[in-house]
Amino acid sequence: MANVNIKKVKSSEIEFKDRLVSIQRVTKVTKGGRTFSFSAIVVVGNEKGVVGYGLGKAKEVTTAISKGIDDAKKHLIQVPVHKGTIPHFQQGKYSGARVLIKPASHGTGVIAGGPMRAVLESVGVTDVLAKSTGSSNPHSVVKATIDALTKLRDPFSVAQQRGIPLEKVFNG
Repeated sequence: MANVNIKKVKSSEIEFKDRLVSIQRVTKVTKGGRTFSFSAIVVVGNEKGVVGYGLGKAKEVTTAISKGIDDAKKHLIQVPVHKGTIPHFQQGKYSGARVLIKPASHGTGVIAGGPMRAVLESVGVTDVLAKSTGSSNPHSVVKATIDALTKLRDPFSVAQQRGIPLEKVFNG
């Protein structure tokens, strides 16, 4: 089933904050010796519901990070954020990584581990409970978190889809 609520966003008109999730030194062995390069995972977001991630690879750290930022700006999605938290419980998975995110009451904070925290804070979520299970590979955890966020549905679209008033969505 194709995911219908992935809303692509143009990066030109938005001010972004970037977060470096992980950087790895990669070694390639050739007949002339070892060649070192760097791989960087970067998450960008405007802290108002727009987030994206990117991967940059280069011979130098700074170049890898800037390539990652450029890549992240090409893969932006819109996420529904409701009063500083997410609208409902959601699970996401990518490869061996699985994540669960739950809405939390005001004042809870972002209860999440490394790569998940970077993604959730970049979205602009201030109160959420999150758990990462399975693989702890930063690449997979970031992609699983993005998967969970793309599956989120805002209350307005749910009310419209069901043909009921918005208040009835919240009251059950």
